[in-house]
Amino acid sequence: MANILSRQIRNVCLLGHGGSGKTSLAEALLYYTKQTDRLGKISEGNTVCDFDPEEIKREMSISASIAPVFYDNKKINFIDTPGYLDFNAEIKQALRVVRNAVIVIDAKAGVEVGAELAWKEAAQAGVARAFFINRMDEDNINFTAILNNLKELFGQSICPLYVPLFENHKTVGYVDIIDVKAYKYNNGVAEEIPVPDPNADWILEYRSMLFEALAQTSDELMMKYFEDEPFTDEEIADALQAGLKMGTIVPVFSGSAVTLDGIDYFLHKVSKSFTSPVARTHELSVDGEDIAIDPEGETAIFIFKTVADPFVGKMSFFKVMNGLLKKDQMLKNASNGSDEKIARLICARGKKQTEVDEMVCGDIGLTTKLVSANTNDTLSVSGSICYSKIVFPAPYYSMAIEPLAKGDEDKISQGISKLLEEDWSLRYVNNAETKQMVISGLGDMHLDVLTSKLKARFGTSVKLSEEKIAYRETIKKSVQAEGKHKKQSGGHGQYGHVKIEFAPGEAEGLTFTESIFGGSVPKNFHPAVEKGLLESMQKGVLAGFPVVNLKANLYDGSYHDVDSSEMAFKLAANLAFKEGLKNASPVLLEPVGNLAVRVPMDYVGDIMGDLNKRRGIVLGTSQDEHDHSISIVEAEVPKSEMTTYAIQLRAMTQGRGSFTFEFSRYAEVPGNIAQKIIAEHKADVED
Repeated sequence: MANILSRQIRNVCLLGHGGSGKTSLAEALLYYTKQTDRLGKISEGNTVCDFDPEEIKREMSISASIAPVFYDNKKINFIDTPGYLDFNAEIKQALRVVRNAVIVIDAKAGVEVGAELAWKEAAQAGVARAFFINRMDEDNINFTAILNNLKELFGQSICPLYVPLFENHKTVGYVDIIDVKAYKYNNGVAEEIPVPDPNADWILEYRSMLFEALAQTSDELMMKYFEDEPFTDEEIADALQAGLKMGTIVPVFSGSAVTLDGIDYFLHKVSKSFTSPVARTHELSVDGEDIAIDPEGETAIFIFKTVADPFVGKMSFFKVMNGLLKKDQMLKNASNGSDEKIARLICARGKKQTEVDEMVCGDIGLTTKLVSANTNDTLSVSGSICYSKIVFPAPYYSMAIEPLAKGDEDKISQGISKLLEEDWSLRYVNNAETKQMVISGLGDMHLDVLTSKLKARFGTSVKLSEEKIAYRETIKKSVQAEGKHKKQSGGHGQYGHVKIEFAPGEAEGLTFTESIFGGSVPKNFHPAVEKGLLESMQKGVLAGFPVVNLKANLYDGSYHDVDSSEMAFKLAANLAFKEGLKNASPVLLEPVGNLAVRVPMDYVGDIMGDLNKRRGIVLGTSQDEHDHSISIVEAEVPKSEMTTYAIQLRAMTQGRGSFTFEFSRYAEVPGNIAQKIIAEHKADVED
């Protein structure tokens, strides 16, 4: 379509529970608008949006995919998103660049938890919302129950626009609530049929609900509503758009992606009433201030997604936030001041790419091989514009990653660094203390996909294992210990002799003092004693974990005029350390973190009971100040008890719970658990 204008663009995110039919709906929209010549199926691996080998293999979406269609002189950029919770970052990226979200409901399954979570994400992003109840071609659908459930969960803004007609528990047609006209479908083609009873209670109820909501968008319509005057088609379209924008109207569509029922009506309303990118006058800056939107102004784009393609290189998906973007234009990165040339301008439809010469304000596209620009960066002519950034979910599910082939560590690191550019909900740490490469994500599926991508894209096979906990050791009582290193082997010998008092310390590391009288250990050897203790503290006496919170006072010893040396006193200090700590009630310490769990109030009891089983100490509960249906449970929990919490909390709350966990301190491990940890660690060392 040539000469597209900003006001003719609609950016729409498809959200919903996994398996509700988002990808199938995108496929139907593409096929109906003749962007494709066949209706792809997920089971056959030939859909436009699920083109990644991992998506085809798993028969599920794992990344957001753009599916633009042209309809009624509009360009509608649909973005198909994953429904599985492990890929929440993709949803956040997509919502950042749209004004509208359609939550897809599986008519057979009803309103699932994924729809609730999608609603919250869309509300947080501040976009207009609508529902599409899919799979109405199935038998025994209870549409009324679904609608009532939507109202119960999301309020009175729910307004049905296109409602199924049933006969013998089967959908035989649909009623347009606005015009009170009925249609049946044959291969996606609508044929008008008589409305069985235009004055049926349910039709009158739905119309009253809708027109009351439309009337609230302006004083003029409210007057007409009270005077029982009909609204014009233009007034209805404008009021629907205004209600969507304000969030006072949430239209409900129904149909079937498989049979193309209702696709025409849905597209018509999207083109007429959904919000355009320039319907709002401003965007937010990174500082929370307003930045005016001007299609004729300075060119500025926001990069919302990056893909590390092994063949093409880095692909950067962007939205034109302001002005007109032209091929070969030079833009400056607000994050680092670097200049970037937009050498290629590409409209993507799944994996299909079409090059264009320019893109208008509000459009979505991609470019390749940007030098230093990444996700969340703003590029503009002046470099002074910086749009608000996407806040990604923090990853708390961690596993150690190791190569199946020796020497692949560097390949793993290089591959992961590329995937970290792509997925900002991953975190990678090469832990020198535990000698593990640790990868953190949002769940087990997330990390499983990561390992598959490492093999497919970067040719390295890996296995995942449990992350080791970085324990510490310390002492609980004061003791005196002696260390004497004496060796004679011809010529100069070695002699060092120290007496040290060890005690629990307040500082994290070593607090070293000396109280020697008479020069029994000359001052020039004191630093060697301290160094010997510091080196000894790297491996404690219980299981070889680092020692913390230790005070050591050098109070006596002896030396030899010829045989004493710094090395001898370091070794003497090590002997005193080993003897002393064994007799000073050594204990094992474990990392403990502050946990904050956000759950609906009904789950608080279950959460607190579970935390007790994890040796957690509940510190208190409170109510979320923005959402009074959510409770926050705060607790201190050992890190060793949190390794699989991301998965288990999801299971306990059906995905409705979330949490943050931050290290706070080290605490003593109970004796029975400590003995088990010590035994396991010694077995590992022997292996």
